[in-house]
Amino acid sequence: MIRRRVIENLKSQQWTAAGIELVIVVLGVFIGIQASNWNQARTTAAQAENFAQRLRADLREEDWGYQLLIAYNREVLANAERVASALEGTTTISDEALLVNAYRATQYKQRLRRRSTYDELISTGTIGLIRDPKLRDTAMRIYNISTIDNLVREGMQSRYREAFRMSLPNEVQRALGKNCGDRYINTGDYAAITGVLDYPCTTGLSEQAIGEAAKALRSNPNLLPLLRLRIADIETRMADLTNNNRAILDNLRAIATDKP
Repeated sequence: MIRRRVIENLKSQQWTAAGIELVIVVLGVFIGIQASNWNQARTTAAQAENFAQRLRADLREEDWGYQLLIAYNREVLANAERVASALEGTTTISDEALLVNAYRATQYKQRLRRRSTYDELISTGTIGLIRDPKLRDTAMRIYNISTIDNLVREGMQSRYREAFRMSLPNEVQRALGKNCGDRYINTGDYAAITGVLDYPCTTGLSEQAIGEAAKALRSNPNLLPLLRLRIADIETRMADLTNNNRAILDNLRAIATDKP
């Protein structure tokens, strides 16, 4: 209607009226565009805030998992070093302690990563919605770090683990797993991280079974060299987790504790 009036005013040389009508048209278009932009900006801001909150929650759980991984592998390493010392003859431990420590030196920790928000941001190309550089950078680093996967892979494929499993009867291994294996821990429970693996236990095996199993371990010439390799591998990954990737560790801690 306004357009028709503008045309009619131009034909009749009603310049003032035509100018007013034209201004109204332009102003209406401008206001419409601005309103659309404002609505889009509000929608984008809300989406960004939602993603940021979700990503922050995911990284809090990743911090807990990272702390668990460090504590757990320290315990694996402590058990491995006790066995190595016993097999080298520098210390003396009981047959049952040898079994327990040798079993725990074979263990590794694998947990489901919480990364759905990051994967969605990457797959949709919206990672730029995360405006907090520390949040964005920490997510990109923790979800692409190779150390965690390497630690799990080396634990699964450990030749020491293979030699241990091949040396002992399955019933002995079942008893060790049942009575001296990993304790259950609730996700997010920081207080329970220490002692998931390294805690006092008894195997529940007879003295004869314990003695025969310990003898099998001590008489295996490959066990100590492979255990030394296992120790070296864990120490390398622990250095990666705590020193070489210190920025990830510190940023995760800051995000988990809501530090600026």
